[in-house]
Amino acid sequence: LATALTALCSWTVSSGDVGPVEEAVFDWVNHWPDRLEEPLYAFQLLGVLGVPLLVAIPALVLRRWRLVLALALLVPLKLLVHGEVVKGLVQRQRPGSILSDVVLRDVPSAGVAYPSGHAVITAGVVVLLAPYVRRRWLVVLVVLALLNSVARVYLGAHAPLDVVGGAAVGAAIGATLNLLVGVPARGRGVRAPGAGRRASLPAR
Repeated sequence: LATALTALCSWTVSSGDVGPVEEAVFDWVNHWPDRLEEPLYAFQLLGVLGVPLLVAIPALVLRRWRLVLALALLVPLKLLVHGEVVKGLVQRQRPGSILSDVVLRDVPSAGVAYPSGHAVITAGVVVLLAPYVRRRWLVVLVVLALLNSVARVYLGAHAPLDVVGGAAVGAAIGATLNLLVGVPARGRGVRAPGAGRRASLPAR
């Protein structure tokens, strides 16, 4: 599903243009009040390249070896798939180069914007952690990933489909790593209802 969403987003932005609906969403988020800059700037740091390695430290302490391996592999795979494959096929410039009236908040105005590398990292980390955390903590992780993507749009670094496509790339990489290295089996050690009870024959 994530790979299909990546292909769909890539095809949509392949012309290099930003459609009217996407531009309207970008303008709305990008022109939020300036007082939100500091908190949203902090959220965008969740997508820097070193985050998977930082998350791998507690996983290493907890001896989650497969998770440690997957988080370590996420970094080079991000550089390969995001930087070489997808950006090599689709090149859409940053909003500051192709849109008017863009508010830039400490982000570059030029360069290839699709897909968002920050979104690749955050979505990849969420997918890798999903088999290891309880549902309520998974919701927190998803919210943090969404705030990271919103922050990149607010700062003026990416248009909305840049972060959606980046999140799809990250989810696809994370799902592939989960498949390759393996994840804990859910429900292991839980006995089925009635297990261990002596079976009885029906009365005559």
